[in-house]
Amino acid sequence: MASPQALSEADRRLVALWAADCAERVLPLFEAEASGDGRARDGVERARAFGRGELGTAEEIRRRFVAGRAAHSVKAPAAVAAARAAGQASGVAHMGAHALGAAAYAAKAAALAATDQEAGRRAEVLWQVTHMTAGVRTALAHLPPLGEDSSGPLGAGLLASGVLATTVREIQAELSRPLPAA
Repeated sequence: MASPQALSEADRRLVALWAADCAERVLPLFEAEASGDGRARDGVERARAFGRGELGTAEEIRRRFVAGRAAHSVKAPAAVAAARAAGQASGVAHMGAHALGAAAYAAKAAALAATDQEAGRRAEVLWQVTHMTAGVRTALAHLPPLGEDSSGPLGAGLLASGVLATTVREIQAELSRPLPAA
């Protein structure tokens, strides 16, 4: 039986585009320290290409760890978090819940780069939520709440504590609110 964190392939492709957008916003924090390391940007670009249907699921599952490994080539905490956001975005082909990981790490990177960390994190989360399409909201709403299913990134791992958990919970809470009238 597939994990409830996986999502359908169609939903993974949809949320991969949003995850790529989230990760790309903080990519300059990584690239400022590791301008010659293209792994994080490649991960974001591959997530976007997967979302557009240009790359296959099996190949992207095999390559999903490459972007995240870029975090080992930098020292600044914001740069590390930005690389991890790219790694999570590239993991969406494998499991849709990684989209929330991309958003959480991007918000962490933005916070670490801000003078007022909480304000920086909140601003990033606000951007992320307001840039979800209705389809992305619907797909992400199918994911189990953080900590309720152990079969993926929303289990007891890194996303379940600290600022990452706070961010994931905030995003998941937003998914249950109705969209504002246009």
